[in-house]
Amino acid sequence: MHFDKELVAASATPLVLGILAEGESYGYAILQQVAELSGGRIDWTDGMLYPLLHRLERLGNITASWTTSEQGRRRKVYALTDLGRESLAERRAQWVVVSDALDKVWRQARFVSAPGVA
Repeated sequence: MHFDKELVAASATPLVLGILAEGESYGYAILQQVAELSGGRIDWTDGMLYPLLHRLERLGNITASWTTSEQGRRRKVYALTDLGRESLAERRAQWVVVSDALDKVWRQARFVSAPGVA
């Protein structure tokens, strides 16, 4: 399934912050978790994720530190900050409003739903 660039951009920050709210993680694991959460329908690339992680770090929403894996590989691990938790809560509240409004529009609209969508 193809997702509009605007929808990907709007959903990327809350997805990453939500994943990091569960605990620290590294880039590849975040990519895997997004794919898993979406049932494989969202397939982000490194080129999409890492600029977002760098921006969230600059904004103070996440921190980054280097660690060494059990296999001896260095990897950058990202963690949510208190500011990031506040940002996630605010974004979640915004998404609830938008989701509720869309749900009402779609329930009232008389159109054929997309394949696989009830």
